Amino acid sequence: MNKEDENYIYYLISQNLKKQRKLKHMTQAEFAERCNYSTGFIMNIESSNYHQTFSLGTIWRFAEVLGIDVRELLKPLSDDQQKEDKK
Repeated sequence: MNKEDENYIYYLISQNLKKQRKLKHMTQAEFAERCNYSTGFIMNIESSNYHQTFSLGTIWRFAEVLGIDVRELLKPLSDDQQKEDKK
């Protein structure tokens, strides 16, 4: 995805969310339950084939549930993360 595209921020957060969730050994269903969102909503956010928008409050909630600073979800993607998403 092009960094100049305004939707890039959703992509960036979605990939960082997926990484952080996996580091916490949570499935999408477990994470969704802890956040009080549907599993489908989390699946859509983490999907590279679907564009799901979400609010700042949602990002805050994700960080709270994961026990991380919200800035972790805004970090630039590593080359490995970008390669993994293209698979």
